[in-house]
Amino acid sequence: MSPSPTSTPFQLPALPWTPAALEPHISARTLSFHYDKHHATYVERLNGLVANNAAYEGRALPEVIRAAAEKRDAAVFNNAAQTWNHSFYWQSLRPGGGGEPGGALADRIRKDFGSFAVLRQQLADAASTQFGSGWAWLVAESGVLRVVKTGNAETPVTTNARALLTIDVWEHAYYLDYQNRRGDYVTAVLDHLLHWEFAADNLPS
Repeated sequence: MSPSPTSTPFQLPALPWTPAALEPHISARTLSFHYDKHHATYVERLNGLVANNAAYEGRALPEVIRAAAEKRDAAVFNNAAQTWNHSFYWQSLRPGGGGEPGGALADRIRKDFGSFAVLRQQLADAASTQFGSGWAWLVAESGVLRVVKTGNAETPVTTNARALLTIDVWEHAYYLDYQNRRGDYVTAVLDHLLHWEFAADNLPS
C-alpha cells in the first residue's frame, strides 16, 4: 500500500529488505547513500519545515504534499514529495523481482497496453528519456493503466492518478553502480527488481 504516515514528525521508514539484498543490481554502497543520506535528509528537512506550522502540522504526508503544492510552498513540497516518492520506490523493488506479473494485473496490462512487452518498453523509455532528475511511474487513472514520467520531486500524489510502482532516475539512485549508463540501471530494475505484487496490491478494484 502507499506510504502515508498519519502525523508529524515523519519517520524514515525501514527498508523492506536488507541493504545488500538488491545486489548485484543495486549495491549496498548505493543504498547507504540513497537511503541513509538522501532519503533521511528529506525526512529531516521536512520535519523542520512543518514543525509548529499550522498549515501542515498533524496532517498525513499526502495531505502535506497537496497543501504545499496548492500554496506553491516549494521547500515543503520538494521535501514532502521526495519523502513519499522514495518510500514508494523502496516498496516497488524486491530481491528476485522483475519478470511478468500475473493475475488481475496481467489482465489489465493486456487490456490497456496490448501486451506486457509494450508496457515494459514504455517504462524503459520513460525512465531513460526523463531529462535530468525524476521518476517513471505506472499509474491507474480514470480506470486506465498508463506510464507517466515526472521531473524532480513531482509525484502522482498531486493528480487524480494512483501510483502502482515507480523507478527513481535521480543520479543518486544509480551513479555509483552505473555512472552515466542510466539505461543499464533501468534494464536491471525492470528485469530483476520490480515488485509486481506490490503493484497489484495498489491496483484499483
